[in-house]
Amino acid sequence: MRRRPVGLAHAQHRERLDRDFQQVGDSIAARELEQLQQQLEVFKNNLEEFAWKHRKDIRKDATFRAHFQRMCANIGVDPLASNKGFWADLLGVGDFYYELGIQIIEGCMASRSRDGGLTELGDLKRRVERMRGGAKSGKHTEITEDDIIRAIKTLKPLSGGFEVISIGSRKMVRSVPKELDKDQSSLLLLAQNKGYVMLSMVQQELGWEQIRTNNALEHLLQDGLAWVDTQGDENLYWISSYFHLEIKPTE
Repeated sequence: MRRRPVGLAHAQHRERLDRDFQQVGDSIAARELEQLQQQLEVFKNNLEEFAWKHRKDIRKDATFRAHFQRMCANIGVDPLASNKGFWADLLGVGDFYYELGIQIIEGCMASRSRDGGLTELGDLKRRVERMRGGAKSGKHTEITEDDIIRAIKTLKPLSGGFEVISIGSRKMVRSVPKELDKDQSSLLLLAQNKGYVMLSMVQQELGWEQIRTNNALEHLLQDGLAWVDTQGDENLYWISSYFHLEIKPTE
């Protein structure tokens, strides 16, 4: 009787072992997935019970609301960002971010002619609080910068360019579709300490040639992001978005 080649028998044996291991692995994965789904269901039920018990605190206490949001985000739940569905009904905050979003639009529109559609986040928050009657008036829920950021995310479907961007250590709210180019961003970053930039400052700090500097400064003016002061020995390009920030005195 002829014997099968050793190599072929070994290959067939290895193939059977691979199939067995695959079946065992699939079985273990299925059990683990089922257990995970059960754990998530238990956690979701506990989260719903917690939300129901503390719904007033979630609505009224901004710090408590922020902690609750972070806890929910860890499992992929965003209960406050929609005005429909189970979470909105449970918490009674279905219109919270919708109302806040409208106020953010109004606040940005009010200053757009001055700041060119680029507003410091803290300044926008104070402006919205005044529109809402003040955080201490008791008429409206207290809001935080985190609430402002979350509300702005809900405005993306409007295609109005609303976005929170970071410039250095500052968070700025952009409310126009046009994005900042690299040179504009560099000038805004340079202007953070004093609130303005000028030709000599840009050339010294950034090492740009005069043509590039002039073009970048002109784009700031065209987009309404800067005002020029021609009264001194050298033109100062003041960044209007920084007028409400604490600016260090000119040396």
